Amino acid sequence: MKVGLFFGSFNPIHVGHLIIANAMAYHADLEQVWFVVSPQNPFKKSKSLLHEFDRYDMVQMAIDDNPRFRVTDIEFKLPRPSYTIDTLTYIQEKYPQHAFRLIIGGDNLEQFKNWKNYDKILEYYGLYVYPRPGSEVNELVQHPNVQVVNAPLMDISATFIRECIRDNKSIKYLVPDRIEDYIVRKKFYL
Repeated sequence: MKVGLFFGSFNPIHVGHLIIANAMAYHADLEQVWFVVSPQNPFKKSKSLLHEFDRYDMVQMAIDDNPRFRVTDIEFKLPRPSYTIDTLTYIQEKYPQHAFRLIIGGDNLEQFKNWKNYDKILEYYGLYVYPRPGSEVNELVQHPNVQVVNAPLMDISATFIRECIRDNKSIKYLVPDRIEDYIVRKKFYL
């Protein structure tokens, strides 16, 4: 099975994530999209992150009605900070029956050469790239293992959602209803 891996902090998961994942699952040649909840992104400060199990639970709640989506906590078991190449190597060894592809935004493609072993990621896994507002097309889109997928241009940020929560402003339509209810019930991001 060809599986797209959608890495993220998902702090919290929002409709932008779900729309992009849906576009990848149904408009690219992927059979499934797995949400890889990252406990600690090497480019982000860990203090702003909700606990990894809470973020995992929110992703599970948000996707549980879509048979082409799956969430994994595989990075929770790996050394931190987690680097994409290490996770890809581990997940491929654990699930050798699948062909994995990495899903990233156009903004990440601009910085991709700064990633640990980016050339190995390209060679062994390949990239499925979705457009991001303000991102520039670079030479990597010409690489044979890079596929640009026509997906909606999304500009929803988890940072904006967290700020809304702290400022007691509505997040309706930015996150699924059950995620909004869960955030309110658990008093997250206050």
